Amino acid sequence: MTMVWVVYDITDNTTRKNIARICLDKGLYRVQKSVFLGSLNTNERDSLALECEDEIDPAVDSVYVFPMDDESFRKVKLLGQAFDKELVSDELLTKFF
Repeated sequence: MTMVWVVYDITDNTTRKNIARICLDKGLYRVQKSVFLGSLNTNERDSLALECEDEIDPAVDSVYVFPMDDESFRKVKLLGQAFDKELVSDELLTKFF
């Protein structure tokens, strides 16, 4: 399993909701309105990308899927309010601290 960040910029409300649903269905946690974080294996990550690709309009929308190794994830700096820790699993939080 690899930590994965999903970041998107989508113009249509319905499409935006569908992308959020796809992320949640894959077990990712919302850390900001258009940012999700979680652990996925390669097949899950590829499936997520394909499902998102089917939903978006590539002329105006963008979805980024960033895999991140544990060492790099531990180096992430959280500034300001960061994300709502109540929405993120204890497993993910322990990687930060």
